[in-house]
Amino acid sequence: MLKSVLPLSFIIATRFFGLFIVLPVLSVYALELDKATPFLVGLLVGIYALTQMILQVPFGILSDKIGRKKTMLLGLLIFIIGSIICAEAKDIYIMLLGRALQGAGAIGAVAVAMISDFISEEKRSKAMALMGAFIGLAFASSLILAPLMSEKFGLSSLFYLSIALTLLCIVLLYTWVPKESKIIQHDEKTPLKRFLIEKNFALMNLTNFSQKMLMSISFLLIPLVLTRFRLDLFDTYLYSMLAGFVAMGMAGALGEKRGLAKGILLLGVVFFAVAYFFFACVPALGFLSWGRLVFILAVVLFFVGFNLHEPIMQSCASKFAKAGEKGAALGVFNSFGYAGSFAGGVIGGFVLSERADWYFSLGLLVLVVFIALWFILLCFLKNPSEFKNIYLPLSQKLNTNELLGLKGIVEIYENTQHKVIKYDSKLIDEKEIQNKL
Repeated sequence: MLKSVLPLSFIIATRFFGLFIVLPVLSVYALELDKATPFLVGLLVGIYALTQMILQVPFGILSDKIGRKKTMLLGLLIFIIGSIICAEAKDIYIMLLGRALQGAGAIGAVAVAMISDFISEEKRSKAMALMGAFIGLAFASSLILAPLMSEKFGLSSLFYLSIALTLLCIVLLYTWVPKESKIIQHDEKTPLKRFLIEKNFALMNLTNFSQKMLMSISFLLIPLVLTRFRLDLFDTYLYSMLAGFVAMGMAGALGEKRGLAKGILLLGVVFFAVAYFFFACVPALGFLSWGRLVFILAVVLFFVGFNLHEPIMQSCASKFAKAGEKGAALGVFNSFGYAGSFAGGVIGGFVLSERADWYFSLGLLVLVVFIALWFILLCFLKNPSEFKNIYLPLSQKLNTNELLGLKGIVEIYENTQHKVIKYDSKLIDEKEIQNKL
């Protein structure tokens, strides 16, 4: 497992690192660019997500057709070109172009689909937890490095670091990542629209959209409010991420392994609601000790909620997809996430463009209501742990038409090692399936 998961997790984490590392300081430094306005800075925070949103599905479908590695190489090269443009940008519009190209290398879903190809569903929670830990490490290191490097070497140094790491990813992709696994699917392809309208896919898409939207808004407001409080960016982010790592460890250990993934997703939403309620209360408390304390607590709660979600979201979404269609399904899922990032940048830009404290608080309270509705809808998600698999030797003969006619059989496919019957344990048990073999 480690031979495939480690390098792919590093590549995914590095990809996120390149997008994350400028977020903690971008809203401060971007205001110094020519022609910059608060709204354009908000757009800058979210623009990479717009191109990610548009291209995740095409990249996912392309990877199902031509292979994961070729598609990932294309995405990494596009990201490098965008990073070079960002590093040299002096104008807000040139920076917007570079960030858009950074996002155009939309390979997140492709890499996750490749991990899913290599790893059985029973072990996938461990693989996704490891991937989530790498993303969390990238997230934490970006929070720590961004203020230090940007202050000492300027904003461009963050982009040059991303370029160097992405070149390393290309080397790893072709020297360490194993040969791709071939999947043969024995039932009909799923129409693309099902990934949009089926209940469980729709709820996971909503979850990714909402989490990423709140992240973009937070990365706009946190640096600016910390500057107003004259608090240190580095210290606040460091303490928040330490708490977040504890939450990530809990989510990874208890999530899917013990069938608690749905409960942890709901708990994360609760943390988001409380964090944004505290953010909304800060202007009323003013800039005395209570206001600072509540704001720091809100930052910590936000990162705890974010890190509860991160190790398990991709894995949960992949459980609802068929084996040969994970690229397309996760492409749709990640498109919603990046749509949320873009929406968060635009919403945050509007909220922060108005200097009145009541406007700031009202906007955040509206978000609290949205989070509450999200929580209610998420209660209707099917628990992914209810899906089970039966692994059979490749030599086993199956009457696939008869098996697929049974209520509760999700799919039948084969990879390089097994024939696999995936079923819904709430509708049919293993004994009943074995009797039909």
